[in-house]
Amino acid sequence: MPDPAIRRLRDNITSVYMGNASAVDRVIACLLAGGHILIEDVPGVGKTVLASALAKSIQCSFVRIQCTPDLLPSDVIGVTVFDRDAASFVFRKGPIFHSIVVADEINRTTPRTQSALLEAMAEGTVSADGATYALPSPFMVVATQNPYEFEGTYFLPENQLDRFLMRISLGYPSPDDEARIISLQPARTTLATLMPVMSADEVITLQKRVNEVRLDTSLVDYIIALAAATRNHDDLQVGVSPRGALALAGIARATAVLSGRDHCIPEDIVANVIPVCAHRVVPRSYLHAGDTATARRIMQQVLETVRSPA
Repeated sequence: MPDPAIRRLRDNITSVYMGNASAVDRVIACLLAGGHILIEDVPGVGKTVLASALAKSIQCSFVRIQCTPDLLPSDVIGVTVFDRDAASFVFRKGPIFHSIVVADEINRTTPRTQSALLEAMAEGTVSADGATYALPSPFMVVATQNPYEFEGTYFLPENQLDRFLMRISLGYPSPDDEARIISLQPARTTLATLMPVMSADEVITLQKRVNEVRLDTSLVDYIIALAAATRNHDDLQVGVSPRGALALAGIARATAVLSGRDHCIPEDIVANVIPVCAHRVVPRSYLHAGDTATARRIMQQVLETVRSPA
């Protein structure tokens, strides 16, 4: 059985976000694995609601950054100013110094500002004016974006995408869920009063438990075989890197904890290959900038050709 704290967290999020249940589990798994998540879909399907519900369900500092074309790196990281009282320069921390950062419509801001998140997401630190500042623990970036073909968006560079542990889409809700959304309007009612159900210490404890989950040698070999298949695939210019293989192992462990297990099974890997790996590979041809369907199709082919351990 899943941990009671995880059940409370899931129930709290689904009281507001009434849609793709598997997306909720993936967001939670990403939190437990200590990674960052990118939620991509068309406007109006609940991306911001899901991200905000996760942030408000945990008793830690969080902030929502509305990304716009005029957003500057200093607006995210912070800025050094002169303090007259102290007669010295001091660093004023920006919104990145919160435990959970919701970066809404991240691809509407410029690549320069997008890259300001890079060190924070990769290293858990921020460098400014020759000094390095540690970010809080836990630390997670939940970014949302609209498809690239929408007007006024900027392509996220590959090294930025690689910092996201998972990239998911939500899809449209079922008719029953949509009826509940229309009736309850949770984004206007429940979300505003949503209370935390998990402390930051509980998150850290669960993250430590994820690191202790047993990953059998046969499953490690399976992950390596999947990565190798992408590197040798005729339709891919760039396959899954060692960082990607490590990410797949981490999310498999987190999925096991979500299911109440202390060991991984092949399904923990299979279920996560596409959301973890599809944004890390580069097909030889794209239909358009930001095309994700081609990468997902190729990753599905890889899944079907690499034999899973019994």
